[in-house]
Order: sequence, then structure tokens, then C-alpha cells
Amino acid sequence: MSSADRYQELTARINRHLAPFRTAAPEVMQGFGAMARGAMAAGALDEKTKELIAMAIGVAARCDGCLGFHAKALVRLGATPEEFQEMLGVAVYMGGGPSLMYAAHALEAFEEFSAKAS
Repeated sequence: MSSADRYQELTARINRHLAPFRTAAPEVMQGFGAMARGAMAAGALDEKTKELIAMAIGVAARCDGCLGFHAKALVRLGATPEEFQEMLGVAVYMGGGPSLMYAAHALEAFEEFSAKAS
């Protein structure tokens, strides 16, 4: 992926490639969707805080798709660059050196979606 909009392309490609799986295993996808809605619903933690946690785990686990989907959600929820950078500090702390390298990818995804939202 070398274009300026690589995370937007990545998330679109993942959605396209999951379409047959949604048809083949609707119960699995419905169950995953229900779990996601339940986990991300506002409660003691608001949705933005939960998305920051999800992004930190995506960085620590080095999940490219996670970076795209959660960066998009964080931009939609109004996360600031300062909040995003602070979350990355925690992700790097928890994931060590490999997470530091991956934090650069997370910043790229956040900046890409931020530029599109402007």
C-alpha cells in the first residue's frame, strides 16, 4: 500500500472481502456485530475511550485493519491529536519496541482520516 489513502483503501478492501463471509456465515457475523455493539456502547466508559483502547490494542497486536477501522471511528468521535498521541504512548509501553514501530502506522491512519474529515 503506497497511496496517500491506504487505510481508507484497506478498510474498503476488507469490507469487500468479508462480504462473501457475511453471506456464508451470517450467524458468525451477526454475533460479531452484536458483540462489537455491546462492547463499544457507552457505559462507565464513553465510546471514544473504548475506541482509544481498541486502537491501543490494534497497535500492540499490529493489526493493520484495526488501525484503519478504529482511526476512522476516532476521527468521527472527535478524538484530538493529543488524545491519540497519549494513547499511543500507552500502546507502546504495553507492546514494547514493535509497538513503537507500529505506532507510526497508527498515526498515518489517523492523519489520513483526519485530512478527509476536514
